[in-house]
Amino acid sequence: MPICDVCGKDESLPYRCSRCGGTFCSEHRLPENHDCAGLSDWDDPAGVFDSSFDDSVNNQGGRGGGLLSSLTGAGGVLGYFRGNVSYLFLALMWLTFFSQLVLEQFLGFRSLSISAFYLTTSHPEYVWTWVTSIFAHGGFYHIVGNSIVLFFFGPLVERYVGSRKFAALFLVSGMLAGLAQIGSSLVLSPGIPSGVVGASGAIMAVLGVLTVLNPGLRIYLYFIIPVPLWLFTLGFAGISVFFFLSPGAGGGIAHFAHLIGLVIGLAYGQRVKGQRKVPSQLSLGGRGPGGPGGPGRF
Repeated sequence: MPICDVCGKDESLPYRCSRCGGTFCSEHRLPENHDCAGLSDWDDPAGVFDSSFDDSVNNQGGRGGGLLSSLTGAGGVLGYFRGNVSYLFLALMWLTFFSQLVLEQFLGFRSLSISAFYLTTSHPEYVWTWVTSIFAHGGFYHIVGNSIVLFFFGPLVERYVGSRKFAALFLVSGMLAGLAQIGSSLVLSPGIPSGVVGASGAIMAVLGVLTVLNPGLRIYLYFIIPVPLWLFTLGFAGISVFFFLSPGAGGGIAHFAHLIGLVIGLAYGQRVKGQRKVPSQLSLGGRGPGGPGGPGRF
């Protein structure tokens, strides 16, 4: 049965907030009653209060709707993605991965795939790969691992900071982690071509933020072993440091990118912590476009 994201009450007829994507009971369904991030983050009065009778209503105080407001408003093209950016990025990851498969495995255009999706030491000036490399992945298990973490933990962070800031965190941390990885390769292994793909840097930033906001959140390692989030994050960071400092032992994994993403997430988590009340309970895994809540509490 769905539960309220604020009080944890079982609710047979839940209310889903169109601004933040959360699920609430009748007592907390109004945005002001659950500290809705969408109210201040998306700044869209027109999408809710526009009566269609008097255009001057939209311009009070000199605030015209503008293109961004019309796109992200309640009736805008991008309005649906408010509260669902984690799932949007998840879908983009898989679409990019299938595009890689088509280009490399079926059409044999590996060089084209590398130019389109891989951030490399040979061509760091290919600025589009700063973004596309975040969504591209090096194999099936690579994308599955990142997808699991993004699916379960992304909505928790997105619900706290808001969809627009979550998107910026994910993309900026992913780009900086990738650039740091190839930068370290240029310094430590000059003359040896290398590249990086994957959302791992951005995923570690998400984990870093969540670790600061709720370090005691219980997760299940391999879906079996219960561990607090802070211990998991610390262990993962320790492994990344060890392999980064052990040349040749990393197995082709971008451990430095993991560390950069984690540092960005921890720093951003400290910045946003306490800016508004953290819900005492959230459904682990969130609710996607019509999706059910998962087990666990936040």
